[in-house]
Amino acid sequence: MPFQNAKVYFDGSHYIAIPHTTRKVKKKPKPIEDKITVTQEEDISAETEVSSVLEESEEVFVEENQDVVEKKIETSIQKTYVMTKKELFNKLYDKYIDLTKKERKKKIYEEMLSYFEKAEYCEIFVNANFERKLRNLICRRVRLSRKLNLINFNYFCTFTYDDTLHNEYTFRKKLKNILSLYASRKGWRYVGVWERAPETKRLHFHGIFNIPEGTMPGEIEEHIDFNLKSKRRTKTFQNTYFNKRFGRSDFQPINTKQDLMEEMAYLMKYIEKSKEKIVYSKGLYQYFVSDILEEDVVSTIGQEDKKLLLFDNFRCWDKGELIGKVSPEVIGQMKKCN
Repeated sequence: MPFQNAKVYFDGSHYIAIPHTTRKVKKKPKPIEDKITVTQEEDISAETEVSSVLEESEEVFVEENQDVVEKKIETSIQKTYVMTKKELFNKLYDKYIDLTKKERKKKIYEEMLSYFEKAEYCEIFVNANFERKLRNLICRRVRLSRKLNLINFNYFCTFTYDDTLHNEYTFRKKLKNILSLYASRKGWRYVGVWERAPETKRLHFHGIFNIPEGTMPGEIEEHIDFNLKSKRRTKTFQNTYFNKRFGRSDFQPINTKQDLMEEMAYLMKYIEKSKEKIVYSKGLYQYFVSDILEEDVVSTIGQEDKKLLLFDNFRCWDKGELIGKVSPEVIGQMKKCN
């Protein structure tokens, strides 16, 4: 075989193989970063009860026929942290995540300037770390898209809890446990994110699911609800099993490639904006491993032509044995890796 144990992924349009290499990569030791002492002021609001504060100059709030007066005192406390400059940058980056890139960079530069000998050193550090954040974001997006493109997802699901059944902690714990059990016992595959509603801040879970036929618990019932965003009545599909255990569930079928692309884009936006991590089920991989014949290669691509663009109907081989032409069923039989 010309290319043995190649890692193959699907980019949404074509299959691409990365040939196996035996070149050893030496791991560089991480440089030891110097620690800095960061002092930050944090405002707190304390409510105190006093018996007589009328002679004080601070603003007070007095209720008639009461000897006790509630006074709100605005105070600030200083907290000291010992951290590296990189850790401080990450903290400020999250703090100003809602600002534009230009405004965020300016704010971070101003707050970090005092920890550098020269302003140019601070500017170089901030620019380098913005580049690091961008590289990390691109890698996370690439990893997510490769995992999603190797599975035929068939549902976009949303789970919300009822206050009479759960609080946030028990909702998270029980839903994660149930989904984990269905992934290991029934072969469910999913990618999702925990999200809070913009106005109510209520926690819920969004996910793209691959639910094999015959493994759906309960019954799927059709409901007609009023959508507050679109201001119109919409059709929803809810599962009796999850409704009974949590409160509300929505199982929206994914029927076309366009539907999947829209749901993928929905998850993508949470990679940076949300502090919640993307949740992956076990069994999701970026690549499957196959031997590749020369006649199945269209051309070389990528940096230094290290990758192989494959025909859409290329053949999959495992240790010299032909498994078949590429298809979801054949990919399911191949070895997987990340």
